[in-house]
Amino acid sequence: MQHDNTMPVTAEPVRTVTCPVSRVGDGSAHHFFGYYNKPVWSADGRRMLANRVNVMQGELGPHFAAQVGYFDMTDGERFHVIGETTTWNFQMGCQLQWLENTPSSVIFNTRSFAAKDTYADFGSTIVDLDTGATRTLPLPVYVVAPSGEYALCIDYDRLQLAHPTIGYFPHTPRQPLPLAPADEGIRRMDLATGKHALIVTMAQLRQLQPVASMERAFHWVTHLEIAPGSARFLFLHRWTECIDDETRWLHRLFTVNADGSDLRLLECGDHPLPPPGAPPSGIFDYEKAIWQLSHPTWRDDDHVMVWGPHQAQANYHLYDERSGQVEVVGRGVLNENGHMTYSPDKRWILSDTYPDDEDHRLLILFDTQTGQRIDIGRFYTDPALGKINRCDLHPRWSRCGTKVCIDSVHDHERQLYVVDVRAVVGHPAS
Repeated sequence: MQHDNTMPVTAEPVRTVTCPVSRVGDGSAHHFFGYYNKPVWSADGRRMLANRVNVMQGELGPHFAAQVGYFDMTDGERFHVIGETTTWNFQMGCQLQWLENTPSSVIFNTRSFAAKDTYADFGSTIVDLDTGATRTLPLPVYVVAPSGEYALCIDYDRLQLAHPTIGYFPHTPRQPLPLAPADEGIRRMDLATGKHALIVTMAQLRQLQPVASMERAFHWVTHLEIAPGSARFLFLHRWTECIDDETRWLHRLFTVNADGSDLRLLECGDHPLPPPGAPPSGIFDYEKAIWQLSHPTWRDDDHVMVWGPHQAQANYHLYDERSGQVEVVGRGVLNENGHMTYSPDKRWILSDTYPDDEDHRLLILFDTQTGQRIDIGRFYTDPALGKINRCDLHPRWSRCGTKVCIDSVHDHERQLYVVDVRAVVGHPAS
């Protein structure tokens, strides 16, 4: 069943509002955070997380270290280094994120040289920013539960092979990876003890409501996000026989309990593939394509929004993961894939676009009460950065809902910027 929850527009469907934009820090090095669905500000708003590198682009790998730290927003935005890592990329960084049950602590992925069977090269580190105390965990994290109790972990070797824009290079040679193994998938790791268990396997996904295109395909999981209440999480299951051609990737959207039970298929993006040898597309063409299932996010514990096809129509779709009901969000005005999240009060949707014909990305707010889209910024991105080194805006809300943080290269350097959106959203309650 499909519904359309776009409310009657009380004014023009799209308008432009110029919002103040300010760079964070002194610009003495390049800075970035990474992905769009993790808070960048501390709970008290005093600190802003970031990664620091000396060059705007480069060949990623075990030789290329990034400093990990934060800007002190009460001390002239001075950058404090808390560690270093070689497990990072420009899209997702090192999965740097706050532990919400310990407001002064953060976690990020680091390279591990300890002998172990699971994810031999990679682990994670927790740092208490107040005391400087550190401890290491045996697995690299993808996302931490809002409760702070556990993290979800995946095989970054598999992700590197399938989607090198968001994977990590190993430092030791690897054997060829199996297509859909029973001993690999999604692991849950207890953040207090480091104990972990495999809760969803690639073989399980391959065998669940299979389609013919899965038979000889390579399978992986990505875009994991945990619901606000920490009881369930979502993820994308992807597969392909041709990793190098994103037009031949296929997608499914799942939700599941935090222990791996009650796995629910919300959408399957299987579709007729273009013939082999079709003309190559532009760097971002497939990100805008109708069949791309991309960037799912929770609105609340029962609803998931994602860009992608439902009944062969591409839109922002909102799924009731219990009933299966699907609604179109922003029909006619939210018409392109982006990195979207709901505001803290759930009224506003924040998103961005991929580059247009003039190499600019839009920063967008959508009012779910009126159905109006407000374009609040337009930012140049150098096409010479290519795919691996590109800089998506990846907009992130402040915890009070009055500011937005983006990564951008519009000033010909890679930096974090804060966009003041009070002129659009007002002063919502904290």
